[in-house]
Amino acid sequence: MSAISSRAPEALTADAVPVLRPRVALVIDIGLAVFVAAMIGWIVAFPEHMAAPFHLIFVALALAYGYRVWPVLPTLAVMVAITLPSGWLMWKHASDGYLPYAELTELWLMPAVVLVMVWHAQRRATALRQVEEMALRQLDALDREREFLRDASHAIRTPATIARGHLELAAASDLPDGVRQDLTVALQQLERMSALSNRLLAVARLDSGEALRRQPTDLAELVGRLGCNWSASADRNWRIRNEPTGSVSLDPEWIAVAVDALIENAVHFTADGGTISVGCQALDTSYLITVSDSGPGIEAEDLANVFDRFWHRMPPNGRMGSGLGLSMARATAAAHGGTLTARNHPLGGAVLELSLPRQAGQAV
Repeated sequence: MSAISSRAPEALTADAVPVLRPRVALVIDIGLAVFVAAMIGWIVAFPEHMAAPFHLIFVALALAYGYRVWPVLPTLAVMVAITLPSGWLMWKHASDGYLPYAELTELWLMPAVVLVMVWHAQRRATALRQVEEMALRQLDALDREREFLRDASHAIRTPATIARGHLELAAASDLPDGVRQDLTVALQQLERMSALSNRLLAVARLDSGEALRRQPTDLAELVGRLGCNWSASADRNWRIRNEPTGSVSLDPEWIAVAVDALIENAVHFTADGGTISVGCQALDTSYLITVSDSGPGIEAEDLANVFDRFWHRMPPNGRMGSGLGLSMARATAAAHGGTLTARNHPLGGAVLELSLPRQAGQAV
C-alpha cells in the first residue's frame, strides 16, 4: 500500500478547470484580442483575401479556449462579439463582389465548429469536477482511517499495559493452579492486544507517508540476523541461506519489521519440528527476501486476501495473529518501491517473497 498524500488537488478550481496564474491568463486574453483585431483589420484592408484571416480568428479562439476554458456565457459573448463584425464585413464584401455568396456559409460553420469544441470541453470539465469530488471524498476517508488507527492504537496501549502490570503482580503470588492458568490466558491476550496496538500505530505511520530513514545496510546480514533470532525462540528446522548483497540503501527498521512479520507467519503455520527457510539474494533488477515453510500452504481462494488488514487464516498450530503483520509487511515493501507476494510451493507449504527494486535500493 503506497502512501497517499491527503492534500487536496491544487491544479483544479472548484469548477474543475485548469488554473492559470492571473498574469498568464491576462496575456492570453490580451493576445487573443490583439490577434482578432489584426485579422479584422486584414479583412478590411484586403477584402479579396478575407477567407484566411476569418478562419484564423476561430483557430485562435479555439487555441485560447483550450487554455482558458471560460464559462459558457462569457464564451458565447466572445463568439458573438467576434462573429458579428467579421460576418458583417463578409456580407459587405460579398455585396461588393469581392466574395462569392457561397462563402457566407462560413459565417455559421466556423462558429458551429468552435461551439462543438466548447461543448466537449465543458463535458470534460464536468467529468473532472466529478473525479475531483470523488478523490476528495476518498482522501477524507483515508484521513479518517489513519486517525482511527492512531487513536485506536493509543487507546488500546495504555489500559492493556496497566492491566498487564497488575496481572503480572497477581501471577507472582501463590495462587491455585486453575487461577494461575486463567491469569496466563489473560496475560497472553493482553500481549496480543499490545502487539495489535503497536502494529496499528506502525500501519498508521506508513499510511501517513512518513519518510523512510534510508541508510546503507547489509541486507543479507540483516535477514540472517533476524532468522537466527527466531531460530533461538521457535523449535523448528531452520534453513537460513543468504547470498551476499552488499550494502543497500533502505530503512533497516522497517525492513526488519516486515521480515519479522513474514517469519512469524511461518512459525504460526508450522508445528514443532517443521521446516522454515529464510533466504536473501541479489537478482539482476531486485533484491529478493524469501520466507517459506512446510505448513499446510494457502488455500487458492485465500491467496488474494492474505495481505488484507485484519484478515485471518486459522493456524493449525499456535495462536491467532493480529491480522496486521502481512498487511504491514506489504506496506513496507510498497514504501520502498517493492512488492510482497504469496504463493504455494509445489511440494507444499507457503512461500512469501519480498522484492526490493535495485533502483529503489541500489547497492552502495
